[in-house]
Amino acid sequence: MQGRLRRLLCAPPPPRSLLSRALSSSPPPGGGGGVAVKQVTLGNLGEALEELRGRVREATFVGLDLEMSGVTSAPWRDTFELDRADVRYLKLRDSAERFAALQLGVCPFRWDPAKSAFVAHPHNFFIFPRKELSDCSSHEFLCQTTSIDFLAKYQFDFNTCFREGISYLSRAQEEEALQKINLLHQDETSASSTTSEGDGDMPLKRAADILFTERMKNNFKEWRDVIVSKPDSHLSKNIKCTAGQFQTVFFKMRPAIMLNGFSSHQLQLIQQVLRKNFRDLVYVCTYGEDETSEKRVVYSDTDDDKILLMKDVQEDLLKNREARVKSAIGIRHVIDLLSSERKLIVGHSCFLDIAQVYSKFVGPLPSSIKEFALSIHTIFPHIADTRHLMTVNQAVQKLMKQKSKSLSSAFSLLCPSSHSYAEKSSSLSPVRIEVGGDKTMSSCFISGAKHEAGYDAYMTGCVFAQLCTYLDIKFEQLSPQDNLATNNKLQKHINLLSPSWNSGTVLDLSSGMERPEPGYMRRYPAAVYDNIVLIWGFMSKVRPKEIKDCIRKVFGTGSVTSVFSIDSTAALVQFKKSESVNDFLDLKAVLERTDSAISILHPLSTILEGGQTRAAKYDTYRDICSSSESKYLFADQAEAVCATSKNQVPENVDDNLISDVQQSILDGTLLTSVNKGDGTKSGSKNEDADDITCQHILDALHNNRALFGNRMRSQ
Repeated sequence: MQGRLRRLLCAPPPPRSLLSRALSSSPPPGGGGGVAVKQVTLGNLGEALEELRGRVREATFVGLDLEMSGVTSAPWRDTFELDRADVRYLKLRDSAERFAALQLGVCPFRWDPAKSAFVAHPHNFFIFPRKELSDCSSHEFLCQTTSIDFLAKYQFDFNTCFREGISYLSRAQEEEALQKINLLHQDETSASSTTSEGDGDMPLKRAADILFTERMKNNFKEWRDVIVSKPDSHLSKNIKCTAGQFQTVFFKMRPAIMLNGFSSHQLQLIQQVLRKNFRDLVYVCTYGEDETSEKRVVYSDTDDDKILLMKDVQEDLLKNREARVKSAIGIRHVIDLLSSERKLIVGHSCFLDIAQVYSKFVGPLPSSIKEFALSIHTIFPHIADTRHLMTVNQAVQKLMKQKSKSLSSAFSLLCPSSHSYAEKSSSLSPVRIEVGGDKTMSSCFISGAKHEAGYDAYMTGCVFAQLCTYLDIKFEQLSPQDNLATNNKLQKHINLLSPSWNSGTVLDLSSGMERPEPGYMRRYPAAVYDNIVLIWGFMSKVRPKEIKDCIRKVFGTGSVTSVFSIDSTAALVQFKKSESVNDFLDLKAVLERTDSAISILHPLSTILEGGQTRAAKYDTYRDICSSSESKYLFADQAEAVCATSKNQVPENVDDNLISDVQQSILDGTLLTSVNKGDGTKSGSKNEDADDITCQHILDALHNNRALFGNRMRSQ
């Protein structure tokens, strides 16, 4: 008892921000229910890593969660139901690359047979990407105001994050830094072996420089002469020189002088004095533990000894630089630990979290979703998404019916009723979960709260444990050597991530392929991407119904299956037939270049008003989403991309074809058998020009395109 009291009394005081939160009389909204979460910052990272290694090694599975500075940089970068898999991935990649990870939650869960319960150890790591290496650029990231406001609502500790957050290097950044160091080492080694007397000498024009170099030459000569004539004199006292006193020290078992208080210009002059006048005195620059440089003049009595000295110095410098890189790895040690132990990682709707982990701690995200999936699978071979697991069991589906699929909702419905905020949800016996702490329960433990990464990782693991009971997994039958990820009842449900809540698919990480998600109810007809046209740049806000109505007047009542609004400036229109896409693009091009009554009377004037409306096929939508441009409105983004891209949106119809169509309209030579919207046909050969309709133009386009093609083939 006295020993424990002594440890508590000797524990360092907690950071003020954490202490104020721990002692707060009013818990945050949806508070943490008294669960102790270990808060990890720069100050206790080393200790926390040592403890976490043992926890992860013993764990049955590990809950994972991230808190980020934002999710989407613009409304049109939200993932939509009509997004193709590659477009959806491009949007998620943009989010992972632009926004910062502010907290990492890691919660190992160990099954304890003696207690018939899981023991959880939630950890909350604060992250801040500060610049750790002098030759690396500073990190930049976006903040989404709604996300920051949301975190503030739940009392996110921004002060601790920015002042005490743990920085990091990704694997790619570490490799690049080490390559730079090795190249620099090779250059320095090569330079030292080829440097000759007179290299880099500065002309002495100022009287001050001349006097300084002469004085230093005399001082070094006097010190060197004493070393040579009285080899043991430097062991007992300082050597007095005419211009003051040098303090003799040892450097690698050789007598040396510390050069303190000199300017960089004076140090250059000193190096020049040594090169020109002393073959047995060597200028050496090294770095201390605090990365401050230390300059010395070292006595080396032979050429061989001098070569050995410089080799030792360069090797020490290389090791020092490598150590600086290793120390900058920071919180990535946690990710490397989880990867090396190959434990089952559990997240909730965690595709973006995993993409963030890859972007921040592995390297630049791959260009395709398949490559991303396969790369992640090599790093984390076992991942379970609780959002997907909720869809594979009918009892859970029934329980969650009409309920939000959010983590907090799933936690309140599925987790044990021992928590005051949990509902009794099932006749199944709940899995017991206890929260463990360290021996001291020091000040770094505070009560967790929703939307804190450490507590959310704990909730995710709790939800997963309960979902396993619905899959008839008996934890009591598990031995410590069993790998839960290989359990027959669970194995077919892991490594399947939901790319987004509205994708209607799951991504198989082992193959990189997507498959339909069971039980997903679509709001829109299934997308046929060859049938979709992208329209943007409306002069005024046009509702999807208005777009659909004006297009149907031209192409028929059943021609358009759906219209999806991207934002107020753009929409995706899905036609029933793929040929309608080309017809629409051709018709738009003709109408915009026709100076006649046709341009006033046609039904498409609703969306073509102002002459700024543009349209393209679905692949252009993908190209716009893949751009690094960052505009808030989609129309602005599209114009920026199309203005700078080498593959600009092409003109839809050849100028010669448009000219032929216009002439055929004016000459009244349109073909007969034009299909009207009601399905009847009209003979248009002798119709008055005032009666020309958009259907006439479409027919003329088809006719003249065929004639134009025949002319080209005959040439």
